[in-house]
Amino acid sequence: MPGRTIGIVGGGQLGRMLAMAAARLGFHTIILEPEDKCPAAQVAGSQITAAYDDPDALDTLAVLSDIITYEFENVPVDAARVLADKKPVFPPPRALEVSQDRLLEKQFLRDCGIKTADFVAVDSQQEIDDALAQMGGKAVLKTRRLGYDGKGQKVFDQPGQDTDHSFSELGSVPLILESLVPFVAEISVIAVRSPDGEVMSYDPAQNHHKGGILRRSVVPADVPQSSIDAAKKAADTILKRLDYVGVVGVEFFVNSDGEVLANELAPRVHNSGHWTEAACVVSQFEQHIRAICGLPLADCARHSDCEMYNIIGDEVSQLPALLKQADTVVHLYGKAEVRPGRKMGHYTRLKPKHLPA
Repeated sequence: MPGRTIGIVGGGQLGRMLAMAAARLGFHTIILEPEDKCPAAQVAGSQITAAYDDPDALDTLAVLSDIITYEFENVPVDAARVLADKKPVFPPPRALEVSQDRLLEKQFLRDCGIKTADFVAVDSQQEIDDALAQMGGKAVLKTRRLGYDGKGQKVFDQPGQDTDHSFSELGSVPLILESLVPFVAEISVIAVRSPDGEVMSYDPAQNHHKGGILRRSVVPADVPQSSIDAAKKAADTILKRLDYVGVVGVEFFVNSDGEVLANELAPRVHNSGHWTEAACVVSQFEQHIRAICGLPLADCARHSDCEMYNIIGDEVSQLPALLKQADTVVHLYGKAEVRPGRKMGHYTRLKPKHLPA
């Protein structure tokens, strides 16, 4: 109940927005994050400044927290398990384990009966060359672990493209080669599951990337209703199979015939769901807090159509102009240093839905 303390592992913008949502419901928050004065700590009650796997810091977080969650998927699984032995941790560490390795993730999705791109593990330059030939020369080479916003990837979109040094360029680490999907749209489902198994989901957003970074999410998505239904059903299956509690983001490709293929899952609140704080009564962040605390979930219906844009790097200088737009909700993340490619905030432009007479 309100008045208790939620521990959050990770101090970035997602942790910041979780802490803000928790405060609105009367909860205290404490952040575990190695970077001092991180975005989340600016709005949370306190911060433990230490590595995510520091034993003393984990003990302290467990002592001071009544329940623990996390804001990104690269939290060390062993650290999450240590915490779970002391206090409830949601989402469960198993979700971290699945999402941190792209090969395990794809295998898990297939085991759930969810379609994905074709894939194969590759651990040498020769294996890359052989597998790429079998996929017709068009595929995406990815590191199995880490990597985000297009990092740790190499795209082969032309047969005969030079593959020399691809293995070493990506760090000579275990890789996965995925067939290049000829999709017509990318969508994502933000879904939530409560401790008693209730599942709800927001309307899928249609996502647009540039340079591997999400730039814009549009709701409603311009895809067939059958694609929306299939994506929501897949997210429901994932949540149930993982005995999940909290919010998850699941990304999908939509083919020209409306078929959906799961791309990846993120066991956390998700960038493509930021629009929910402006276009819904209850955001994905509050839904997550409600779910992990065992409080009633809220209706995921939106009151407005919208477009959400990430504010990247020096685009933050547009703030005065954005604030003049009456239909726009702006959220900055409190990051002191502006860097190219860095997400400094986002804004959501609302388009109120016309209700029937």
